[in-house]
Amino acid sequence: MKAKKVLKQMKPYKPGKQIEEVKKEYNLNRIIKLASNENPFGYSDEVKKALPALTTQFELYPDGYAAELREQLAKKHSIAKDQLVFGCGSDEVVDIICRTFLEPGTNTIIAKPTFPQYKHNALIQGATVKEIPLENGYHNLEAMLEAIDADTKVVWLCTPNNPTGCLISNESLAYFMNNCPDNVLVVVDEAYYEYVTVSDAPETIQSISQYTNLVTLRTFSKAYGLAGLRVGYGVASEDIANLLNITRGPFNTTTIAQQAAMIALEDTHFLQNSVNKTVENKQLFLTFLDELGLKYYDSEANFVFVKLPITGDKLFEHLLTKGFIIRSGEALGHPKGVRITIGHQQDMKELQDLLHDYLRPLIEKDQS
Repeated sequence: MKAKKVLKQMKPYKPGKQIEEVKKEYNLNRIIKLASNENPFGYSDEVKKALPALTTQFELYPDGYAAELREQLAKKHSIAKDQLVFGCGSDEVVDIICRTFLEPGTNTIIAKPTFPQYKHNALIQGATVKEIPLENGYHNLEAMLEAIDADTKVVWLCTPNNPTGCLISNESLAYFMNNCPDNVLVVVDEAYYEYVTVSDAPETIQSISQYTNLVTLRTFSKAYGLAGLRVGYGVASEDIANLLNITRGPFNTTTIAQQAAMIALEDTHFLQNSVNKTVENKQLFLTFLDELGLKYYDSEANFVFVKLPITGDKLFEHLLTKGFIIRSGEALGHPKGVRITIGHQQDMKELQDLLHDYLRPLIEKDQS
């Protein structure tokens, strides 16, 4: 069987180390996973209470239109119901966008490094990918605009950016949209939107009425803690959303995922409480990094990318032996650094002690 030629140059997505895998490999009883930007505070108790009632009628297909969730989100964002497209996580919406707009002879523009699925899915569709290096963790929007040509179909803006956590400000995004051709789709991926605290963050969903080529992505996997249920969504003009829904599979989000997302939306107390704790614990961690003398990128997400005097792989391997899983920068296209998800305060304190003991001598040696 002959597949697409481009697949010979690609590899399947390789997830980070899993908890049970590390326990077995290192003979450890307790593992703290701070590698995948999951919510350490879990998910809404209201969802937990409702789950027994939701685990019924598996013989029936889910609502392919996700009507109830669609209506709830439309009301929340003050948009038309047909402006929404749902995915098995927002990463499936990325795939849907690529399948809808990209093909051989077209190109798409992304930052480097950024969320890898933009490139992955674009290459499968035969498109050329233009990668524009970040500037100190931020998108180089001027360079991205300059890279647009007659064959450009989609520009991807991940904000806060994964893996750096840096945010595109409202003023910067407005400048980009005002200078981007109307026939180029601009996808703003806001997977970490709920963690943003700065006052100059853009409200992209409200901007879609002004910029008809704008698409916003959101997810229930991060702040809402429903990563295992896989549900995300995109918001676009009705014309673009209609095209995406033509491409979308008919039953791509499960009944349980839809119902859990609806309940999670209502539990604003859980959401705000977990976000507040994350922001607080992140600030404590940043203070520790400052005191240790380690540099890091500005982060408006639930993670911090820390720059190191050694390779990210070395620190990653060391921490595995101590029962902590983080994400090496080498795996993210950014050597000599690690991405660390913000966890519980006590877990972060234990991690800080490990970082101090391991890195302090290296930092002092580097400074001498």
